[in-house]
Amino acid sequence: MKSAWSIITLSKPQLNQWLKGSYLHRFSGWLSDWREGSWLFQWSEAIGAALISIVLLLAPYISTPLIGLLLVAVAGYWLINTLTADKRAIITPVHVLVFLYWCVATVATGFSPVKSAALNGWITLTLYLVLFALAAQILRSPKLFNWIITSYLLTALIVSSYGVRQEFFGVQQLATWNDPNSPLANDTRVYSYLGNPNLLGSYLLPAIAFSIAAIFIWQGWIQTTLAIIMTAVNSACLYFTDSRGAWLAMAVLIGALLLLFYAWWREYLPRFWQIWLLPLVFGSLAGLLLIAFITLEPLRLRLMSIFAGREDSSNNFRINVWEACFKIIKDYPVIGIGPGHDAFNQIYPRYMDSRYPALSAYSIYLEHIVEMGYLGFSCLIWLVAVTCNHGLRQLSRLRQSRNKRGIYLIAAIAATASLAFHGVVDTVWYRPQINTIWWLLLAIIASFYDDVKSSVSD
Repeated sequence: MKSAWSIITLSKPQLNQWLKGSYLHRFSGWLSDWREGSWLFQWSEAIGAALISIVLLLAPYISTPLIGLLLVAVAGYWLINTLTADKRAIITPVHVLVFLYWCVATVATGFSPVKSAALNGWITLTLYLVLFALAAQILRSPKLFNWIITSYLLTALIVSSYGVRQEFFGVQQLATWNDPNSPLANDTRVYSYLGNPNLLGSYLLPAIAFSIAAIFIWQGWIQTTLAIIMTAVNSACLYFTDSRGAWLAMAVLIGALLLLFYAWWREYLPRFWQIWLLPLVFGSLAGLLLIAFITLEPLRLRLMSIFAGREDSSNNFRINVWEACFKIIKDYPVIGIGPGHDAFNQIYPRYMDSRYPALSAYSIYLEHIVEMGYLGFSCLIWLVAVTCNHGLRQLSRLRQSRNKRGIYLIAAIAATASLAFHGVVDTVWYRPQINTIWWLLLAIIASFYDDVKSSVSD
């Protein structure tokens, strides 16, 4: 059984054998002689980190086309950097699955009934995957890692602060986000600079995870206080989004963090706390949630609406969109209609109820089956499984060496789990503000590898 799981998750010996016979991997460092005479490329990693940081800093405030231009710049830099590298890039199991995922998307594009639209989606997906490749390389440096994460946390603090302000001072609702027949019909749902409360909730989930990690990692009372403020403001803003999916994903995030923190510190705890810490903590949290459910009417009404079925307008809209998507899947089950929302927008109207137009399938997993068929869906699940397995294996190694960077890895794994859960009921991480974060999380996990000798430890 262990051997089978090792094969499924691409253990290191098997990966090394694959790399020895890979022609693609040989292109890394192909033009390394040109690099030796370049003054600029002495700062190659810092330049890459700056590009990634710029994407993170500007994504919440600029349009999708401008984000696309930044990703094109990232892709161009990655290509030059890869071809001129003085050593071959390190490939992890996560890299292999990302490449396979791209190959499936490429096949789906080739067999798409709307090839030109699918090509646009394929180009966009390729840019995201190149961002992953560059970030996985750059994030191996602890200093640059801190630089990039701090950039994300600072801009997330601005985003969440503006969202909290909207809650207290009011803001125009840009769409009918609440059921018109609900007691919460006129309730304010904050959206900050992102224009949509569900999108904002998804954006803040990783920010909460990394701000919690920063509490334990950042040195000095000023930095620690800032991390605590970030955690509080991000969490408050997420609550004010009234996003049911983000709320449930937050519960997944907290649960994952608690379990991973427990595994990280378990051996340092007295025996009593080794046995009773988790039951006491989860029991206390369950009690607090129950009290909040009873005393906070908006929270209670929003959560109960999940079980209202078609009686809730949001639920009813999603159900009708899902029914249309199942019809598409029936006609294109294996490889789908091709990647991207352009392909979806051309095919979906042929199957939809005219009263329920939609830009996506309102489920990232259903969207994958529609766009890339069951083959693409299986590849996504495989990618998530390999990524989590890789992360947990590296976390065990870092715990044994008492390397503090393992706390950042804990945050990345928990954030990945929360976004994957949120994707069950929404496709917000098809938006560039979330998609960049999703692939950054996978790059963070991939950047922790057995061969890396980190300079930051307890």
